[in-house]
Amino acid sequence: MTSQPPQPPTEDIDDELVAYLDGELDAEAARRLEQRLATEAPLQQRLRQLRNSWDLLDQLPRAAADDGFTRHTVETVAMSIAEDIQTEESRRPRRQRLRWAIAATAVAAAGLAGFALVASIRAGPNEKLLRDLPVIEDMEFYRQAGDIDFLRKLHDEGLFPEESSDAP
Repeated sequence: MTSQPPQPPTEDIDDELVAYLDGELDAEAARRLEQRLATEAPLQQRLRQLRNSWDLLDQLPRAAADDGFTRHTVETVAMSIAEDIQTEESRRPRRQRLRWAIAATAVAAAGLAGFALVASIRAGPNEKLLRDLPVIEDMEFYRQAGDIDFLRKLHDEGLFPEESSDAP
């Protein structure tokens, strides 16, 4: 049985090693890593390097934040929040006007569409008058004729010229 050659450490391995050093790995993952550490020298070396880095970081002096720093940070955050609120409040009327304009446009468009639909479906009251206009224009002549039966007899005798567009 041949053993696998040791693999060079990668970023994923570094993340796993750091989690191991911090005690963040579950028992199964820690056991698997310990088995690899027992057989892979480069991995052991990388673990030592990371452990030494952590130890060096622990030796650095710690910066302490005084009350002035804390107060300044809180004031900066408060000013930033106040500016955000002021900006939002200044935008609110503009957004509300935009919403009203959109709503008014939608209502006007719906009204125009409804009007156009009704106008196209319903024939205008003047349509019948326009269709009967030739008769209305000659109404004085028709009154002199008397009754419709007389006019029909004249028509049957061929006294009226045929009109192609107005003939029944």
